[in-house]
Amino acid sequence: MSSLVFRTILAAEETTSSTGGGILGLLPLILIFVVMYFLLLRPQRKRQKEAAALQSAIAVNDSVLLTNGIIGVVTGIEDRFLWVEIAEGVQVQVMKGSVGSRVNMDGSPIAQPKPAKKSKKADTSPADSSSEQDKK
Repeated sequence: MSSLVFRTILAAEETTSSTGGGILGLLPLILIFVVMYFLLLRPQRKRQKEAAALQSAIAVNDSVLLTNGIIGVVTGIEDRFLWVEIAEGVQVQVMKGSVGSRVNMDGSPIAQPKPAKKSKKADTSPADSSSEQDKK
């Protein structure tokens, strides 16, 4: 009877010891981290850089939209704070981090110039076009 139990235990140990593929078992976990990096972390870092650039570029007399929806004009800049005039004679002190964007006074966002895309026609120099005309 004890030999039958002993054989059963040995058979169970043999089947559980061969789980196989240590690296292949980690592959789904690594894949999840890679996907999270590209979907969550990278875009968040980009937004943080853009916000930091906006906060450092704010100057006096800029119209700003605060994150709580108030539009005002920057009247003073301190180390970490801004003085924003939200109505005639009404100024509030806000942190630079509360600035959502720079806007026009009517609330429309200031258009950011986009870099010009190079076209194939723009890449040809005038000398190339004159040589083509000479061939005709």
